[in-house]
Amino acid sequence: MTFTGLNFVGVIIGFLFSFISGGIWFGPKTFYPIWMKARGIESGEMVENRNKPGLMFGSTALGVLIQTLTLGIIITSLQHFQPEFGILDGACVGFALGVGIAMFSSLSHRLFGGESYKVWIIETANDAINLTVAGAIIAYFN
Repeated sequence: MTFTGLNFVGVIIGFLFSFISGGIWFGPKTFYPIWMKARGIESGEMVENRNKPGLMFGSTALGVLIQTLTLGIIITSLQHFQPEFGILDGACVGFALGVGIAMFSSLSHRLFGGESYKVWIIETANDAINLTVAGAIIAYFN
């Protein structure tokens, strides 16, 4: 595997956008209270990991970085064979992966785990949005 053509600046900016967007998405004034209520946790408290914020945020950052790097590798590979591949194309690839892979790979897990469609949408729509925007960013910088 080669990283020829992959501009890591685009990957880092895409990662930062996605990480910050996720923080806003799950913020106390946005979807966090709705999400916790939909999960049946009225207090709004994360029970299992509340004393491990470093582990939660570190793992989240690593996951977002791996997602963004993977998206960058895919977009770079596509640009290698299609030089006119642009920002809109990058956004479309990010959207396709965000919806087709990120969202729907977890649907059965959520439903069989007893979660609602509402929980699934709140948890995964941000992934689809972030991958769409990160795809455009990566395509721009490549």
